[in-house]
Amino acid sequence: MRIIAGQKKGMKLLSPKTDVSRPITDRIKESLFNVLYNYDMPAGKTAADLFCGVGSLGLEALSRGAEFVAFVERDKKVVDVLKKNIAKAGFERQSKVIIDDAFRIIAAGGLPPGRQYNLVFVDPPYENTKDAGSEGPLGLLLETLHQCLRRPGLVVVRTAKTTELLDKYGQLEIIDRRVWGTMAISLLSQARQ
Repeated sequence: MRIIAGQKKGMKLLSPKTDVSRPITDRIKESLFNVLYNYDMPAGKTAADLFCGVGSLGLEALSRGAEFVAFVERDKKVVDVLKKNIAKAGFERQSKVIIDDAFRIIAAGGLPPGRQYNLVFVDPPYENTKDAGSEGPLGLLLETLHQCLRRPGLVVVRTAKTTELLDKYGQLEIIDRRVWGTMAISLLSQARQ
């Protein structure tokens, strides 16, 4: 696992000695960021990487010119590796690490106060995405995530390809969906008013 492009291109990311995480492959990460460029992301934008693991998506965004990334991860052993990756890349000043459950903090009112995000990566464990209805954990998170999103904002949701998201969650609606192998990535944005 490495940073694909930008100022830290080729930097290898450290990984925890655990099988808890599901790292995104370099090929799929490159494809995802090629799609994000069509939406003028991530250069010059603020981002949040929820369920971030070792920070692969957020660090890629920083390498490609994002101004700031909030990383949210609840596993303290994984957070130790995340912090080492941030330091190795030299992105400490553009980062904030939040050790907490992303489902809980979004339900409680959001990410660090005073900041809204242009881009939010949502990559929870697959077992938390099986119920993608409006009352399931993922649905409830997406229903309230708009409060953290600057307009026009973009939410990137990674799930198993068998997970069927609703067309709309509160103020967010699906605008694009891509399937790579066994995973799907859906892009949501604020509904037009």
